[in-house]
Amino acid sequence: MTVPKAEQNAVDRRSLHERIAADLRDEIMSGDLRPGANLPSTAQLKERFSASNATVQKALQLLKDEGLAVGRAGAAVTVREHRQRTMRPASYMAAAAPGDPYRWISEAASHQTRGSSRLLDVAEVRPPADVAEALRLPEDGLALLRAQALLMDDEPVELVKSYYPLELARGTAMMDRRKIKGGTPALLAELGYPPRLSVDKVSARVPTQEQYTVLGLPGNLPVLRTLRVVYSDDERPIEATVMAKAGHLYELRYEFTPS
Repeated sequence: MTVPKAEQNAVDRRSLHERIAADLRDEIMSGDLRPGANLPSTAQLKERFSASNATVQKALQLLKDEGLAVGRAGAAVTVREHRQRTMRPASYMAAAAPGDPYRWISEAASHQTRGSSRLLDVAEVRPPADVAEALRLPEDGLALLRAQALLMDDEPVELVKSYYPLELARGTAMMDRRKIKGGTPALLAELGYPPRLSVDKVSARVPTQEQYTVLGLPGNLPVLRTLRVVYSDDERPIEATVMAKAGHLYELRYEFTPS
């Protein structure tokens, strides 16, 4: 019988300590190893993975560096508390009410987490090709970029790059290098462009140098990249945002009603 080519090439070429960390990471993220629980002992991991003591320790150190586990050499290593965050995009899509904080900050507060943001850049730029297509820009067209880092309890958790058609942004507070009171959704609504529909495309990516640095990633782990396009009346695109968050620490939750 001929073995399919895909099976012939199905070899995990990662170092053994990376493979051990990958399996334990999955057990942590899926809840098999719960926060506060001890990871299997070094002796158990050595037997389970046919690995040396040094290899097991390198695997555990990866998990510690990622913030998934905590412990000292010679002591039990435990799963760190409250590391996995579930993001519910639909819960903070609408504009904040006048005088209220951004919706995502309110959502964070409901989970006993302090949210904040740091404005990184405001500039007219050539956006990525998928953003330009989403905004229906002409070839070599420019858009307004507003880039910021979102933080939870002072830890950077997401790099957000929002792009706007220049004909909407010029002459408004969006062009200023400062935060917008109530956020851009509220401002766009005031300008006559209320958000009517949002479409997300989510993919896993190897982090760019910028994402790696801004998010303070501990290794070459994937990021969750979301391209969100917001449409107003007459299906007019008014915003396209690229969001990147650490893939080993976050999951996205979407709720749907059968049509």
